[in-house]
Amino acid sequence: MILKPARLLLAMTAMVALPALAQNVATVNGKPIPAAKVDQLVKQVVAQGRATDTPQLRDAIKRDLIGREVLIQEADKQNIGARADVKAAIDNARQSIIINAMLADYVKKNPVKDADIKAEYDKYKSTVGDKEYHARHILVGTEDEAKAIITKLKGGAKFEELAKQSKDGSAANGGDLDWASPAAYVPEFSKAMTSLQKGAITETPVKTQYGFHVIKLEDTRAAKIPALEEVKQQVAEQLQQRQLATYRESLVKKAKIQ
Repeated sequence: MILKPARLLLAMTAMVALPALAQNVATVNGKPIPAAKVDQLVKQVVAQGRATDTPQLRDAIKRDLIGREVLIQEADKQNIGARADVKAAIDNARQSIIINAMLADYVKKNPVKDADIKAEYDKYKSTVGDKEYHARHILVGTEDEAKAIITKLKGGAKFEELAKQSKDGSAANGGDLDWASPAAYVPEFSKAMTSLQKGAITETPVKTQYGFHVIKLEDTRAAKIPALEEVKQQVAEQLQQRQLATYRESLVKKAKIQ
């Protein structure tokens, strides 16, 4: 069948319009919402592991984009974007987005090496040591108070009872500090604690930046250090943050600041 010129023109117009319509998922008051925008958001959600690419997800994102377009059009009618506070917020958001993108590029170009992760892990292991200590303590403000407590303990007083006068949160549970490595405490405390035998109490008050301590060692055990593979990601993230902080500081040093 041969189409008449008018019908042929109409058919050709429809054929041209179809691809254009396919490029948009909707129009809101004449403003198109591109299908590419839905694709982009779907990819982000899927990449973050929050969902899988399904028709339901795409429909939800489409409806959200339509709602946002309706709202932004109304905000534009009210000239909200011209307000000083909104302009400042937009500028701050713009800075954050650009900075985060730049730092993400820096991380890609300067990945944390496995050798650095291993070195940091070994450093952690050496700091923690091979033992954990279960200690109690009583923290007071003066040396004389601590000496008086030691005298009472030698006279048979219960450590848990005297610990109620401790200046820190451990007072509520008899001065119990639970299991920890020596690295968890300030050096003066650690040195005194690790020198004790099981069940022993410090003979003299231990002075630290927090006050004066009377320490009792309940027990010791082998340290439970996780394997490198268990904490590899965590160590890598810590090194990455440290790397980014160094990068930022280097840029600040180079800048002319008056």
